[in-house]
Amino acid sequence: MNRIDRLHAILTHLQSKKKVTAQEMADRFNISLRTVYRDVKALDESGVPVIGEAGSGYTIMEGYRLPPVMFTQEEASALLLGAKLAEQFTDGSVKRHFNAALFKIKAVLRGPDKEYVDSLTEHVEILIRNAPDKESPQQFLAQLQQAVVHKYIVHLQYRSNMKEETTRRAVEPIGLLYYGSAWHLIGWCRLRGDYRDFRVSRMLSVTLDERTFDPGAHPSIQQYIEQIRASSDLQEAIVRVSKDRAKYLVEQKYLNGFVSEEDMGACLRMKFLTSSIFYFARWLLMYTDAVIVEEPATLKEQLRKLSEKLAAHHASY
Repeated sequence: MNRIDRLHAILTHLQSKKKVTAQEMADRFNISLRTVYRDVKALDESGVPVIGEAGSGYTIMEGYRLPPVMFTQEEASALLLGAKLAEQFTDGSVKRHFNAALFKIKAVLRGPDKEYVDSLTEHVEILIRNAPDKESPQQFLAQLQQAVVHKYIVHLQYRSNMKEETTRRAVEPIGLLYYGSAWHLIGWCRLRGDYRDFRVSRMLSVTLDERTFDPGAHPSIQQYIEQIRASSDLQEAIVRVSKDRAKYLVEQKYLNGFVSEEDMGACLRMKFLTSSIFYFARWLLMYTDAVIVEEPATLKEQLRKLSEKLAAHHASY
């Protein structure tokens, strides 16, 4: 990247955040701190109102704006793919805003780039094996995003899947998670006095309270995830899988706690971490004699019991 392009990129980066440190810019653009200081000084001398100094971070004076940003063909294509994914993995409240933003982006593209993006749109589709959560017609993601950022208390009318009951909850949200083909709100539940995982599709109503809570009283969503991982009761399982069958494990091995594998010639020696030996054994049973369990012994015993139960069941017909 030449210096002119880098100066423009640094200016764009400065406008994208409230404050940016010199080290952050050095890491992003792979330059030295001394080069960062020179570039910031050059921007300041050219009339860009850069506020701050080395050691404290930089920001751009409020009100200063760049002319319309020109996206490269590759950048516009990346945003298009993001829009395609948003159609599948978000709800209408988010898709509407994403599409509006995409139209604004297309408006500043050059003619040939607009044609390129339009053509690419017709040739890209997202197919997913597990359909996203469609249980609820409600559209709450945009509201929940506001609550997470502004630290609003969220009032939920929530339908429990286990007890089939509806409760009202006041929640102090710490973040949103997407897993198991569904969005989940993680937060401190005042009713239960503990952190809870609320599936968005089971929310019957969402109301944001203008009152805020102290974010310092809770971990970040990243810290929460690490705490859950550290406290989970995971067991190590080591199995050998014949190479001709291992290729069929594909993403299933990741869903079942795959950690690593070692080439043993005719087979692959695989290591897993699982929270349930019983369900892990049921998964391995699909591969019959293509799998050999090394450890733990409880996994071997579970497979033996399941095999005997299966044989007895089919022998009775």
